[in-house]
Amino acid sequence: MLSLRPIRRFCNAATAIVSNDCRASLSNHICYAKPVEEPALIKLKAERDPEKLFQLFKANAHNRLVIENRFAFEDTVSRLAGARRFDYIENLLEHQKTLPQGRREGFIVRIIMLYGKAGMTKHAIDTFNDVHLYGCRRTVKSYNAALKVLTLTRDLEAIKEFLKDVPAKFDIEFDVFSINIAIKAFCEMGFLNDAYLVMVEMTKVGIRPDVVTYTTLMSAFYKHNRCEIGNGLWNLMVLRRCSPNLATFNVRIQYLVNRRRAWEANKLMSIMPILGIIPDEVTYNLVIKGFCQSGNLEMAKRVYSSLHGKGYKPNIKIYQTMIHYLCKGGDFNLAYTMCKDCMQKNWFLNVDTIRTLLEGLKKNTQINKARWIMALARRRVPPFSSDQLGALQSILSKS
Repeated sequence: MLSLRPIRRFCNAATAIVSNDCRASLSNHICYAKPVEEPALIKLKAERDPEKLFQLFKANAHNRLVIENRFAFEDTVSRLAGARRFDYIENLLEHQKTLPQGRREGFIVRIIMLYGKAGMTKHAIDTFNDVHLYGCRRTVKSYNAALKVLTLTRDLEAIKEFLKDVPAKFDIEFDVFSINIAIKAFCEMGFLNDAYLVMVEMTKVGIRPDVVTYTTLMSAFYKHNRCEIGNGLWNLMVLRRCSPNLATFNVRIQYLVNRRRAWEANKLMSIMPILGIIPDEVTYNLVIKGFCQSGNLEMAKRVYSSLHGKGYKPNIKIYQTMIHYLCKGGDFNLAYTMCKDCMQKNWFLNVDTIRTLLEGLKKNTQINKARWIMALARRRVPPFSSDQLGALQSILSKS
């Protein structure tokens, strides 16, 4: 009978040899392996020299991980613009247009916007005008990008000309985004009548204003104390069954608060959940401010409590508003509690409010509370200036 013992010994020996060879091979590989090259994205992020950054990006012009990474692209252009190397930006972006990705309109839109962020408006508009040269189809998307860049110049006549002549030249039809870009620009420049006329004209050609249109116009007219038109826009929006969103309600509530109509603002906030719109911290802060300004601190406290009841946490603006008016109303105990909570979250009020609180606590002989607020103020990151801290400390030092 054939014994299996020698075969087993051979197998064990062979396994040991192979195992030893593998370890030796692995050891040699580890010792002599070529270092792994650092990824291009990490190199780009770490590079601080503008010329080296330019060369590195140019060397990765075909690297999809770099080119398709929006942050890497924008960050590189932003840093080159900060170094005022506009020649490098032009070189990089013009080169990108000649590559396969230059045939995609979405990519050309990015080039236009990058030129705009670098302040190179002419290059952005030229890119839009020459889109067909790169084998790319021109649509309202690239038009909107170019219009957006042009609005950054605040050149009223150039914007009007672009709105009037360019669509017909390239057979482009406006969409609601085009109109909203123009309206926002005119409002920011203070040309409210022009902005309103844009909405009127868009309606004539069959483009229906959306909630952004109405909200932008309402905000501008309210800000410039042309309340009748702002109110008319609110009514028109409701009449045309365009549902307001959170931003619209906040604009309307801001107007009511500025007109010292806190109760109406509060009522409007209570309607929001019925329409499926949840008030945010901005809404609550506005209503709290409204009641504080009208001297109704008790209602302000109730709204503040309901904020917690709805699962929200106050932000720095709400703390600032409440503490300022609580100090003004002489309720330094609640102001102290809120201030302590706020500062322990590393949210710090302005120096004037802290000074008022310290003065009130000291006047009420609550010196330990005042010292605790002072101790928290010293922990601020970044710190208050030495002059500011000195002024606050002097309140406690006075006899």
